Amino acid sequence: MKTILLAVMLAALAQPAFAADWNDLLRNGLDDWTVLGDGHWRLRSDGVLAASFGHDRQQELQGPGDFGRERFLWWSTRQSWLYTTEEFGEYDLHVEYWVNTPGNSGISIRDPSQAKCGVAERPDFSCTPSKLGYEIQINSEYSDRWSTGSIYGLAMGKPGLETPGEWNRINIESRADAIRVFVNGELAAEHPGDPERPKRGPIGLQLHDIHSFVMFRNIWILEY
Repeated sequence: MKTILLAVMLAALAQPAFAADWNDLLRNGLDDWTVLGDGHWRLRSDGVLAASFGHDRQQELQGPGDFGRERFLWWSTRQSWLYTTEEFGEYDLHVEYWVNTPGNSGISIRDPSQAKCGVAERPDFSCTPSKLGYEIQINSEYSDRWSTGSIYGLAMGKPGLETPGEWNRINIESRADAIRVFVNGELAAEHPGDPERPKRGPIGLQLHDIHSFVMFRNIWILEY
């Protein structure tokens, strides 16, 4: 009996405790979100949001038309995003994630385009969310110098804060004059923000490419 009680107590401690003024962004399932691109986003019964492309890749490669090197690159690097229908200004955001290793994902904030350039059949990386708004990088041993917690293109994150192959957590403080990112409780990166970029906007979750598999849970926001 003591062993069972201890297990229950440990399980309870493992769950994040949020005050009443925090809002669960998955409280209505995916009704408050929009899928962009042709990724498969599914909210499981255990509250985990799972995303992958799930295509028959061999069938696509054998499809009609010329599938040369350039078209292959377009096909393999296109993205999918899940965006909130609501826009937010100043807030704290809590997200827990799991990504395949090596793998890449990200969290977009204040992006007015809703990843339009990234989900295009021919992605244009000059106008993806990290260029128009901000992207908080998720990098699990992926061949990219921007480590998890980086504010992509603006502030390099402190390396080594995440545990590959495990659930990790990111907390983002979005303020009019600052963006701060914490990975597993440690400050990873901060930046005052680009004065030419929006102060508010939707929140997006990234499925980076056709090889990616990513999961999210406990997506909570506290607005100010």
